[in-house]
This record gives sequence, structure tokens and C-alpha cells, in this order.
Amino acid sequence: MIHAAYLFVRTGKKDTGITEEDATKGVPSTPVLATAVITTLVTKKHLSTPSMVAPEKLPEPIPENQQREPFKWILEEKRKLKPTDPEAKKRLDEEKALLKQFIRAKSIPSI
Repeated sequence: MIHAAYLFVRTGKKDTGITEEDATKGVPSTPVLATAVITTLVTKKHLSTPSMVAPEKLPEPIPENQQREPFKWILEEKRKLKPTDPEAKKRLDEEKALLKQFIRAKSIPSI
């Protein structure tokens, strides 16, 4: 016969009547020795075990026609813009010319 028991735990803070000052009187402010021992043990453990790292699987290369699609989309959005002054028009024309170069290029520059 199997018996099961359930334990209900409250996470609320209980008032014990002890203030923080009373609780910290006998406790040193920084446990230096314990911290040094723990970090030494952790460091030794990580250094002594050989790590088995699986080779990273590289994703499939993206075809060039799919790489050109964002450039085409940006060019279409630039064509929709209406510049207000000659300086903005000149800058917009330069950006569109650069995008056209990327679209017409035989190979796409890698980022």
C-alpha cells in the first residue's frame, strides 16, 4: 500500500521579534575563508574535467536572390520618399544608386 503526503509551505515573512541589528551582531560581515575555498573548489573542478564541446553546426548559406530581396525592398521604400530640399534629394539619389549597385552586383558583400 502506497501512502502519499503533501506538505504546504507558506512563503510569507514571519515576525520573530528579532531585529536585523540583533541578528547580525555575532556574524562577520564577509566570510572570506568560505568564499575563497568555494571559488578554489569550483575553479579546480572546471579545470580538471575535459570539456566535450560538440562542433557548431553552421546554417545553410542563404541564396543570393534572397540576399538581394532586402536591398530591393529598401530601394522601393526610398522611391516612395519625397525630399523637401535639394540636399535631401541629392542624398536620397546617392543612397538609391548605392542600393542599385548592390542589387546588380554579381556577388553580395558579406557583413
